[in-house]
Order: sequence, then structure tokens, then C-alpha cells
Amino acid sequence: MEKLEREIMQVSKEIAVKFIESQRLSPSNFEEIFPSIYRVVMDTALKGHERLDQEGDAR
Repeated sequence: MEKLEREIMQVSKEIAVKFIESQRLSPSNFEEIFPSIYRVVMDTALKGHERLDQEGDAR
């Protein structure tokens, strides 16, 4: 799970950087917005992980 957590953090940071570059995120609202980005990435990754586990069990 540690690898998955690192990947979630990396993807979240990359998304935040893209938002900063497009001026949709600024240093002043980073603390407010980043947890939401992280949560969405984590939820998506965990759902995908669960689906892969279910597909593996079905085989």
C-alpha cells in the first residue's frame, strides 16, 4: 500500500502543478484545494484497485 500512497501523492502534486500553471490554483488557496485533489485521486485509485482485485478473484 505504501507504493500506492506514493503514487497517489505524486499524481496529486502533478495535478496541482497543472492547476497552478493554468492559474486555477494559487499559493493562497493551495491549502484549501489540495486536500480535495488528493481525496479525489485516492478515491479513484482505491476504486480501481478494488475492481482489479474483484476481477482477479473472478478468474
